[in-house]
Amino acid sequence: MWSEVLAIQVEAAARTAGLAVISSEAGDRSSGGGTAKFLLALAGAAAPKDEKVQLLELSERFEFGRPDLKDAVQAYLAEAAKRLRNPRPDCYLTLHGIPLSFGQFGWPFHESTSGADTSLVHGEVRLEDGDESVLHAKIAASMTVTFRDVVAAPEQPFAEGFVYNAVRKTMDQGQLELVKSGNRQPVPLTTRFYSPKHKTFSFNDTSEAQRRGFLAGKLYWLSGVLGAGEPVWLLDPRDAQYLNTSVEDLRRSVEILVAEGMMLAAEDAEYGAPTARLMERREVFLAELARALEAIRPAFNEEMRHGLTNM
Repeated sequence: MWSEVLAIQVEAAARTAGLAVISSEAGDRSSGGGTAKFLLALAGAAAPKDEKVQLLELSERFEFGRPDLKDAVQAYLAEAAKRLRNPRPDCYLTLHGIPLSFGQFGWPFHESTSGADTSLVHGEVRLEDGDESVLHAKIAASMTVTFRDVVAAPEQPFAEGFVYNAVRKTMDQGQLELVKSGNRQPVPLTTRFYSPKHKTFSFNDTSEAQRRGFLAGKLYWLSGVLGAGEPVWLLDPRDAQYLNTSVEDLRRSVEILVAEGMMLAAEDAEYGAPTARLMERREVFLAELARALEAIRPAFNEEMRHGLTNM
């Protein structure tokens, strides 16, 4: 069982970020040992729905009090609080226009049982197109020894962002397939996703037009289709990392969308909802999704469909 000190530290950090711990329980690591699971929601939220909570899972011996770790966890929780204001905080859009939900991730990373010198985290992404789709991909994100050196800790607050972005990137590259059933599919986390020179993660070089198109798609899918028109957070640093850009660049793209009549800014200008004009582009977004889904089918390595049970 995790220590009472860890529970007190998490509760205090959550409170500072505008969150509340609504439940906690012990968990098990895939490689042995225990974890502490904390279910978080926005402070003051009355009986939050399942999609309006955030699971934080830490090693039971996580050293929360270390100054080099504490600040990063606090920043992670502050972002989580903003993301929890989205109608579907678990959903993300890929650059090629595929709306996905992320779930069932078991943190922290655990060591491979196949003999490989890698660390793994398992999870699942599901297609979220507004219908009751059964298409999904079970994920085995593997971190090499070299890549491990650039991560402060193999824990959720330090790795969730780049893992989700690596999954999105790998999906767009046609190296993941959405299926009705199947084994885990690999998402290699290597230094190709990291720039040692700039000490930053790197995923997709994008132009302003591409970023604007991405945000328009995010408005359409995450707000218009999945969120009943509720505002979504458009200045998410996780998206900025994924698009190899800055939050300020995203802000400029948002301003253009507003000027073009595609977006309605919320009272908090970091959030927005689609206008009727943007929602009229339904066929464009559906065609983009159809092309993206078609593209990932032939590019998938059929040999990977079987034999990945050791991941």
